[in-house]
Amino acid sequence: MSTAKQDTRRAAKPQQDSPWPHVRLSETDRLETFSDSVLSITITLLVAEIVRPEYASGQLLEKLTAQWASYIAFLASFCYAGVIWLNHRAVFARVRYCDRSLHLANLFLLLTSALIPLPTAILSAAIQSGNQFDAKVAVTLYAAIAGSMCLAWLVVFHVLTIHPYLVEDGVGPDFFPKERFRAWAGVILYAVAGLAGWLSTPKLAMLIFLALPVFYGVTSEGLTETRLRLQFGKAHRHAIAKGDHEGLRSE
Repeated sequence: MSTAKQDTRRAAKPQQDSPWPHVRLSETDRLETFSDSVLSITITLLVAEIVRPEYASGQLLEKLTAQWASYIAFLASFCYAGVIWLNHRAVFARVRYCDRSLHLANLFLLLTSALIPLPTAILSAAIQSGNQFDAKVAVTLYAAIAGSMCLAWLVVFHVLTIHPYLVEDGVGPDFFPKERFRAWAGVILYAVAGLAGWLSTPKLAMLIFLALPVFYGVTSEGLTETRLRLQFGKAHRHAIAKGDHEGLRSE
C-alpha cells in the first residue's frame, strides 16, 4: 500500500463517514497483504507443472521440445495470474475500508484465482495427447473455473456497489456498477466458450480463452479509466475546447 494512502487512512475515522455505524469496518492492509501472498504463491508454484524430462544421452533437446505445451501452459497461467493481480491492485486502490461481505467476496475470488493453473495444465496435456474427447473435457473444465473466477469478480463489484461507504472518496458512484459489465462479459463468454468447445471444436474456445485475459489486462484500471478511453476523452475535450475558442474568435 502506498505511503500517501496509509497517511490518508490514519487521519480518517472509519465510523465517522459510515451511515451505518453498527457495521464493523477495518483497513484493507491485511486483506491486500494476504491476497498478494496467495497470488504470489500461485505464480511461484506454476513452474512445478514443467516436469524435468528423463532422457538418454543426446536426446535432451528432443525431450525438451516435446514438452512445448507445458511451456505454453506456464506462460498462459503466469500471464493470467499477473492480470488478476493487476485487477486486484486497481480495485483495492479505490477501496477505503473492508467489511465482512467484502472479505468473503475476496476469499471467493482468491479460491477461483488459485485454481486457474489446474485447468490450464490439464488443457495443455490434453492438447498434447491429441485426443479430441479429452480436449473437449479440458476445455469445459477451463471454461467452468475461469467463468467462476469472473463470477467472483462480479460479487466483489456488487459488494462495492451496494456498500459505497467502503470506497475511497474520489471514486465516482458509477465506477463499480460499470465494472460489473466486465465481470458479466467474462461469465457469459466463458460459458459460450465451454459450450462451443464441447459441441463444436476446442479451437474456437481457445480463441476466447486467449482474448479474455488480454481484455482484462487492457481494462485492469477499469472500463472508464483505460488508457485508450482516457486518451480519446482528452482528444475529444481538446477538440470541443478548440471549436469553442475558434467560435469566440469568429464573433
